Amino acid sequence: MLLTTAAILIGFIALLWSADQFINGATGIARNFGMSPMLIGLTIVSLGTSTPEIMLSLTASISQHANLAVGNALGSNIANIGFVLGITVLIVPLPVHRKVALREIPLLMVITVLAGLLLIDNHLGRIDGILLISGLILTLYLIYHWHLQPESTTQPSTDSETNDELPAISKRKAVRLLTVGLLTMIVSSYLLVWGATGIARALGISELVIGLTIIAIGSSLPELATSVVSALKKHHDIALGNIVGSNIFNLLLVMAVPGLVAPAMIDPAAFHRDVPVMTAITALLLILTLAGRKRQMIGQGAGILLVACYFSYTLLLYLQS
Repeated sequence: MLLTTAAILIGFIALLWSADQFINGATGIARNFGMSPMLIGLTIVSLGTSTPEIMLSLTASISQHANLAVGNALGSNIANIGFVLGITVLIVPLPVHRKVALREIPLLMVITVLAGLLLIDNHLGRIDGILLISGLILTLYLIYHWHLQPESTTQPSTDSETNDELPAISKRKAVRLLTVGLLTMIVSSYLLVWGATGIARALGISELVIGLTIIAIGSSLPELATSVVSALKKHHDIALGNIVGSNIFNLLLVMAVPGLVAPAMIDPAAFHRDVPVMTAITALLLILTLAGRKRQMIGQGAGILLVACYFSYTLLLYLQS
């Protein structure tokens, strides 16, 4: 117990430090390569912070623990919106640009519904995996195409204003900070997950619940650290893009891994309980971002609601286990 507690403490400290380095590298790349902060958040940053989920899913699939892999994907999406976004906006309210509210977040909603329906037969097979990967390729093409389009000249460009705040560092240093920060985040996340999972198993908690809660939160810690640090540094587009992009990667890449590597039957609770919760909290995010007419803002009231929803779900899992 002492070793697992030490792992949690060391992992948490390393996670905070690495998130700061990772964001400095990501924003440096955005400035040097002329990419919008939102595009960076939706792609490079979100893929980087989704790496723990990808590795955990691959490891679980190879070890014939498909429920752990699927629970990790679904639970991470619920945690990203309810826990990560909720905590982030409690600290720093996030503005949401109109185009993101009308494009990327509705796209996430569609992906959530379609990916969830693949579990209706309680089986995740290779055809499902191929469909998910195909959806990822199409999604990345759409996002890249959308962000290549020039902004309207009749409206002020928020990207140009944000670029002025990005750190002026060299390309080499930006890549180094991004790489070091990402690798340290992955290692520190594994320490946290290992420590927390060890304690949970000692308490006799089931595999699916461990995947949906402890491992989901643990693998979402890079998203939490990245989003909070981004928001504090006023890189709001990276903070929100990281969460939306990570959820897309979780569904279309992380959940595809067990289907491609080791097709298996999935606990029926995943479709009957966890998919509806994931869909509902994603729909709540869509409603929150569409709430205003001119400029959407996810504020502290929304943060309280999101966190309350997440802990209600966690309480449900605890009572059912």
